[in-house]
Amino acid sequence: MSKEPKQIPKSARFLLGGSAGISATIITQPLDMLKNRMQMSGLGKKEKQYKTSIHALTDIVQKEGFLELYNGLSAGVLRQATYTTSRMGIYSYLLESLKKNDYKLTFPLRVGCGLGAGVVGAFIGTPADVAMIRMTSDGRLPPSERRNYRHVFDALIRIVREEGVLAMWTGVLPTIGRAMVVNAVQLSTYSTVKEQLIKMKVVDDNILCHFLASMMSGFLSTVASLPIDIAKTRMQNMKIVDGRSEYSGMVDVIGKVVAQEGVLALWKGFTPYYARLGPHTVLTFIFMEEYTRLYRVYVMKDTSGEGSGF
Repeated sequence: MSKEPKQIPKSARFLLGGSAGISATIITQPLDMLKNRMQMSGLGKKEKQYKTSIHALTDIVQKEGFLELYNGLSAGVLRQATYTTSRMGIYSYLLESLKKNDYKLTFPLRVGCGLGAGVVGAFIGTPADVAMIRMTSDGRLPPSERRNYRHVFDALIRIVREEGVLAMWTGVLPTIGRAMVVNAVQLSTYSTVKEQLIKMKVVDDNILCHFLASMMSGFLSTVASLPIDIAKTRMQNMKIVDGRSEYSGMVDVIGKVVAQEGVLALWKGFTPYYARLGPHTVLTFIFMEEYTRLYRVYVMKDTSGEGSGF
């Protein structure tokens, strides 16, 4: 007879979520670089800078060196330490609390938990996100216009000193909007697909199950969130010219993209974005599941076989 599963401490929920996000980011950072460069391609120019993701990859490596693909890694890690720690920790804690109080975890309820977790995580993680966008986009600029941030903390210090504290939350509304969409789709879809796969006995609660659920989650998240992510990327990378911002808001960005580049430009960089978000989603959930299992077994001495709670 199995023992009653123990409750994972709240602090551990956040630690496990952040560790999973950081582990995934270390692996997928070059894909984030390609995604950001593709989204900035064509901005302020008559022709696109990069025609395809492969063109972007080869051009960056040839002109800027292989290590440029990891420019912004420190910001990416800090973003995961803030954003993912918050969103994954809050989401898993909410689900566990609802289960404990005998609520039926319906899909709409999971979506609501994902929305809430996304809002909080996005606000906390925006400063690191701004730094990462600027660092990964820097190489596309002429040498005289580059910011040349040495690392994420240099970026944040200079942003505050040169532009003010509030500049760290540039694009916070589209960032929150993207996070709401990503988390509502990603987290709720993962939980639901995983549950149904196990319930229908397609697979057991193992790595294959986590892989299948996270692949579906990553694809749907990409389709839903890419237009908002493009608006966020361009707002966070914009410059102030003659005292005026390049864009007045998310709607202004999307309107100008559609008018100047066409509707399909809202999904520009789909391949590197999915290539980044897909594997990142898969790796984050797999790391989360495995770290949680290891924590239960080796720290909590829990032999009930209970999973992550997702």
